Amino acid sequence: MKSISLFLIIGLIFTACNKEEKQAALDEEIITNYISENNLNAISTGSGLYIVISNEGTGESCNASSNVIVDYKGYLTNGTIFDESTSAGITCNLGNMITGWTEGIPYFREGGNGILLIPSALGYGDQSNGGIPANSVLIFDISLLEVL
Repeated sequence: MKSISLFLIIGLIFTACNKEEKQAALDEEIITNYISENNLNAISTGSGLYIVISNEGTGESCNASSNVIVDYKGYLTNGTIFDESTSAGITCNLGNMITGWTEGIPYFREGGNGILLIPSALGYGDQSNGGIPANSVLIFDISLLEVL
């Protein structure tokens, strides 16, 4: 009985890992196609996140746990906007945000702006969230207004 349970657990783990790898490969293809179609000059961080740095900024830098004010617009690859701030931005702690923001926004300094292309694993994963379907690649136009 123990060997059957162990076999089932190993099978479930393998299936879950395989599913995550397939989704990561699909997200990578979606992001690289989007970059190509929109003639973007993006860098890969190695985690699946791609960043377009339009302006690095010249002010204070931040880290993954900084409190910041960010002006942003979030949308799907088909252009559907799912959220955006006012031009005054929102105040947030990067440690409490989706992983794509926590990892990506520290590439900018105050006054910087660009685009984060976030694979689903660094966004909401296989969970839908409001108007965002499960396994969605997320795109954010961001401006780092202030590091608090």
